[in-house]
Parts: sequence; C-alpha cells; structure tokens
Amino acid sequence: MSAVCTHAPAATDDELARGLAAGDETSLAAAYERWSALVHALARRSLGDTTEAEDVTQQVFLGVWRGRHGYRPERGAVGAWIVGITRRRIADALSARTRRADLAASAGTALALAERPGRRGEDAEAVLDRMVIRSELARLPAPQRQVLHLAFYEDLTQTQIAERTGLPLGTVKSHTRRGLRRLHGRLTENDPG
Repeated sequence: MSAVCTHAPAATDDELARGLAAGDETSLAAAYERWSALVHALARRSLGDTTEAEDVTQQVFLGVWRGRHGYRPERGAVGAWIVGITRRRIADALSARTRRADLAASAGTALALAERPGRRGEDAEAVLDRMVIRSELARLPAPQRQVLHLAFYEDLTQTQIAERTGLPLGTVKSHTRRGLRRLHGRLTENDPG
C-alpha cells in the first residue's frame, strides 16, 4: 500500500503580498523560500563575495519584513519589489566597501604620520578610532554635525553652542541627542566585533 503525499498548493505572489502586509510570518518564510536564491545570486554576482551576499540576503528579507506596508501592488509584482530592495542593499554594500577602503587608506596614512621618527607616537587604535568617528560625523546631517563638532572638538557647552550658532537651546539639545543617537547607531552597525 503506497502512501499518498499531498502538499498544499504554493501561494501565489498576490497571496504572499497580502500575507506579508498582514504580518503573516509564514508568508515571509514562503517569500524567502521563493526568492532568496535569486537575491543571493544577484548579490554574489555584484559583490563577488559569498559572505557579503549572505549578509545582503538577510538584510533584504529583513527589509521586506520591515517595509511590507510600503509595498504597492499597482507599482509591480512582489518579486520585482524584492529585487528592487536587493539592488538598494547591494548598492549600500558596495558603498560601505568603498568607505571601508577609504577609511583604511586614511588610517594607514595617519598611522604612518604618527609613527614618523621624532614625532610622539599615538596608539594605533586611538588613531583608527578617531578616523572612524571623523568619517561617521561627516555623514551626519549638517546641523547635527555642527553641534557635535562644537561640543567635542571645541569643548563648548550646549548654551555656548546656542549662543555661537544663534540656534535656540532646545534645538541644540535636539540636534545633540539625534546626532549622538545616529552616531551610536552607525558606529554599532560598523563594529566588526
């Protein structure tokens, strides 16, 4: 006697999209099963690195889950939406790779200068930390960058910053808080350990 194996029919793209929008985790799992190989292949081909491609694949499906309410079926199929997210994550990964290379080159130059004979040597890690912080500060919006620069590099209080910039004290406090939160998020995201 042979056993009959019956499987539920696979969900259509429209059913998956509706399930995702409703917050159905099984729809996310089905979308991952259906499109993860394509996402990984696109990332691997663009990045040339399997590990980075795996990271991008995870980021894409995290983005699918977090952005599921932003999917609009009238703009295209859910698979095309996922490919669009994939392209953006690949671009982000390539940009991060370029930033890391630029940062490494800058850190190498700074370390070489710090180690010149006759110059007081700095701890290599401190130089690298400063380079990372400087790079991430440069990526903040201008008002946040200005307030944090005045606070840390010129050692001004928030009241002094408000006086110098003409900004209300509450605005200075808000820029400081948001800038530090963004900076913390970026530094935590880039921390390999």
